[in-house]
Amino acid sequence: MNKLKVIIYTTKTCGYCILAKNLLKKYNIKYNEIDVSEDIETKKEMVIKSLGKKTVPQIFFGQNHVGGFFELNQLHLNGDLIKN
Repeated sequence: MNKLKVIIYTTKTCGYCILAKNLLKKYNIKYNEIDVSEDIETKKEMVIKSLGKKTVPQIFFGQNHVGGFFELNQLHLNGDLIKN
């Protein structure tokens, strides 16, 4: 996963965003964080890229939409975050 550009859309007050970032850090996966707290246009971009998902976090590995924290955590539990 470290070879892919990772983007995580977040807000300032999102607990699941913090959990997701901590999980990425645990695996030394570098990511670009995009805060959509006060940026309506960027949030619209996130919703389009995530096929209608309006909640945060929304996580992308390259062009692949992983989902939110629960999907990221499932990758962790399955051992798929350390593959590749």
